[in-house]
Amino acid sequence: MTTAYVLLGSNVNAEENLRRAVALLGEQVRLRGISAVFESVPVGYREQPCFLNAILSLETDLSPTRLLKTVLRPVEAALGRMRTRNKYGPRTIDLDIILYGDRRLVCGGRRIPDPDLLSLAHVAYPMADLAPDLLHPETGETMREIAARVDSGGIHARDDIRIDVHTVETKGDR
Repeated sequence: MTTAYVLLGSNVNAEENLRRAVALLGEQVRLRGISAVFESVPVGYREQPCFLNAILSLETDLSPTRLLKTVLRPVEAALGRMRTRNKYGPRTIDLDIILYGDRRLVCGGRRIPDPDLLSLAHVAYPMADLAPDLLHPETGETMREIAARVDSGGIHARDDIRIDVHTVETKGDR
């Protein structure tokens, strides 16, 4: 089994879609933990609502490609995700593999470890919240160290929103 870290993001009915995504993922993979929920301003295209983001840790025996194609993308589709030319536009849910164990690879056209972890607050802060002492496979820095040097860009924890992976409704054999 490999521990993977998946970024969840939404700015369309965000709180409900984050909860629904966690529940749907819990039907298919073993959920281990989730960060606090963070609110951040949009990146790239600013004329849209703020995003809610969290990092989910899960255990899987699926390859990164199979995890992406048979679990993450179908959950996005179930929650109404429509990919458009504007990759920074509003979305019901976005699920991206940030880390997959300590492996370095390309999956679905994206590098893992996701380079955004080293530069974007909406990735670094939730990772540091969930796994502060985890080492980055390429830089050797802890997630806490990475978050400390990344510009916060106005990100803040939403203490009023709690998601617990152990209490979301799931039906899967975990």
